[in-house]
Amino acid sequence: MTVEIWWGRTADARPGLVAELNEAEQGRMAAYARDEDKSRFLVGATIVRRVLAGKLGISPADVVIDRTCADCGRQHGKVVADGMQLSVSHSGHRIVVAFHPSAAVGVDVELINPSIDTASLATVSLSDLEADELAAYPADARARAFTQYWTRKEAVVKATGDGITADLRKVIVSAPDQPAALREWAGYDGPIRLVDLPAGVEYAAALAMLSDETPEVRSFDAAPLLRS
Repeated sequence: MTVEIWWGRTADARPGLVAELNEAEQGRMAAYARDEDKSRFLVGATIVRRVLAGKLGISPADVVIDRTCADCGRQHGKVVADGMQLSVSHSGHRIVVAFHPSAAVGVDVELINPSIDTASLATVSLSDLEADELAAYPADARARAFTQYWTRKEAVVKATGDGITADLRKVIVSAPDQPAALREWAGYDGPIRLVDLPAGVEYAAALAMLSDETPEVRSFDAAPLLRS
């Protein structure tokens, strides 16, 4: 079960890539107020299109992408493409896209903010068990530990499709100093595998896949792909 992970950066964005996006994507990109948000969206959307174009033998602009939101019908939902399961995430200057031909995947990357109020955030996103584990970490290590909890949980709910509707306090994952795993999620009994992704000292990242098999991860730098 090999999952392709493609890493991009906001610095990879360039104006010529915009022509490969469809009308809905161009409209969504234009709606962002900040240039860094535009760049993150452009790089993520272009990675999706260029990787799929290479697999399908067509041009990036001809790749059919659907982002229909299940709740409102607008084009800001989970990215869907025929013949491929994928997930996109971005934070700070990093963008990551996961691809698998059959198993649903969820990926999340987060910039670690050393000044976050981990105690307050824990009350709305961690179970009592996880909050107690977090409190046991030294104060200067809690921001990274909390962000690892968060990325693991986000990867899981993105893979299952629950997304923002899920109560993250009920999605209980392993402690940050333990191998990534889903420990408990009341009401969910399907297969899932969870792994951390190396993302550098400033970031935390995780990948979830709906499978009984631990995924083999192949990572790629998207910079050459986006320059071609």
